[in-house]
Amino acid sequence: MVRNPINVHRVSKISISPQNVECFVFWTKNPSDDFITTLKKLDNLGYKYYFQFTITSYSQDIEKNVPHKKEIIEKFIKLSEQIGREKVIWRYDPIILTEKYNMKYHIKYFDWIAENLHNHTDKVIISFVDCYPKIKKRLTDGQIIELNEGQMKSLAENFKAIAQKYGLLIESCSEKINLDDIGIPHGHCIDGELINLICKKEFVHEKDKNQRKECGCVKSIDVGAYNTCMHNCAYCYALNNYNSLEQIKQNPSSPLLCSELTADDKVTDREVLKLEEKN
Repeated sequence: MVRNPINVHRVSKISISPQNVECFVFWTKNPSDDFITTLKKLDNLGYKYYFQFTITSYSQDIEKNVPHKKEIIEKFIKLSEQIGREKVIWRYDPIILTEKYNMKYHIKYFDWIAENLHNHTDKVIISFVDCYPKIKKRLTDGQIIELNEGQMKSLAENFKAIAQKYGLLIESCSEKINLDDIGIPHGHCIDGELINLICKKEFVHEKDKNQRKECGCVKSIDVGAYNTCMHNCAYCYALNNYNSLEQIKQNPSSPLLCSELTADDKVTDREVLKLEEKN
């Protein structure tokens, strides 16, 4: 079950039985060893899936509760070796520019991460930070430098060259700026072609009309929840108040993530449509 992020007492009941799920797309920046091991149960049940795995160059001044990058890289490699490199996509996002995290810094550490990951993934996805007011407020200690189009392209060109050096594809995520002319196409984080490859089927996919125009993701159902991640990253748009997380506890018996049903909740079944296959 999933709460509506705006009207929290509206709860959708969504079937995730194997016959109703074509593919899971997981987002993570620090998967637990227990979770990686549990994936074998999903395999045995016949589920298909892949991961969007974020590894940036930030320290704990921005990613407060994220472990050291060497530890995260080890988890990335472990996951890739278990499920296959094509199912683990590296995300270097969001790109934030400050006096400390300047262009030279990003280029240096993008290269270092790429060197460590290139044998364990096929692709990297980049995006520049969306400066929502609450994110600007959290980053007051390191004033964000807002880049113009020329600066964005200059940094992206460096990333492109590094990706080529290590044999990685590189795409952008939901960027208004067009980077096609420097060889970085708009990406599809929920990627119909990759889903077809993993499932070994030719599904017909539609663009998700509920996402922004620049987003290339195909239609899907989000079963995540806001204000549930303990990493407390300064750039996170899905976290409103970290202090409130200390009061949240996950009940394994609850059908909701970090929440339980109350008398005020209204539960409705959400229709789950099967994807059609090409004739």
